Amino acid sequence: MYPSIAPSILAADFANLQSEVKMLNNSKADFIHVDIMDGVFVPNISFGIPVTEAIYKHAQKPLDVHLMIVEPDKYLEAFRKAGAEVISVHYEACPHLHRTLQAIHLLGAKAGVAINPHTPIELLSEVIADIDVVCVMSVNPGFGGQKFIENTYSKIDRLKELILSKNSKAQIEIDGGVNAQNAPKLIERGADILVAGSFVFNSDDPIKTIADLKSIRTKD
Repeated sequence: MYPSIAPSILAADFANLQSEVKMLNNSKADFIHVDIMDGVFVPNISFGIPVTEAIYKHAQKPLDVHLMIVEPDKYLEAFRKAGAEVISVHYEACPHLHRTLQAIHLLGAKAGVAINPHTPIELLSEVIADIDVVCVMSVNPGFGGQKFIENTYSKIDRLKELILSKNSKAQIEIDGGVNAQNAPKLIERGADILVAGSFVFNSDDPIKTIADLKSIRTKD
C-alpha cells in the first residue's frame, strides 16, 4: 500500500501561488493541505477564506483544509464553499466535537479531527467511528519547519488499535516534520496520509520529492 501525500501550501512561495498550485497539479500529490491559523488557537496567522478560494480556483487536487482556529463551527460552511473537500478541526478547540463532525458531514465534506502532541489518542474513543481522518500533529502547531516529535510513533500504534477496535474507517494523517528519513517508519506503523511542507517546497525538485514520498510502501 502506498501513502497519500498532502503537500502543505503554507510552505509555498506566496508571491507565486498560482504556479506553486500548478506544480502540485502536475505532481503525484493526492491532496493540497491548507493550514488556516488565526493567531489565537496557535501563535501565528496564515491566511483565510479568500486565499483558500484562490487556491481552489487553480487546484486540480482536493483541498485538505486544517482549521487551527478557535470556534471553527462558525466557518465550516464558508470553507466548504471555498472548496474544502476535507475539513479538519482541532479536538482542543471543539467542546461539542460530535456536533461539529455532524455539521461537516452535512456540508458534504469529509470530517477530520486534529490532535496536538500532548493530547491523548484515547480522548477520540467516543467519536472515532464518525471521523474520516485523524490528523496527528507531530510538531506543535503554528509554524512550519519544526523538528519531528518522536513520540508520534507510539501514538500511531495506539490510534491504529483504537480504529480497529471501533470498526472505524478513519485514515491516519501525520502533520509536521515529515521527511525522507521518518516517512518509511510512519507508513510502516500505519500512517495513510503524509503532510509535508518545508521538505517538499524547500527541496531542489519538489515534484521528485513528492514522487519519492509517494513511492514508499508498506510490506503488505
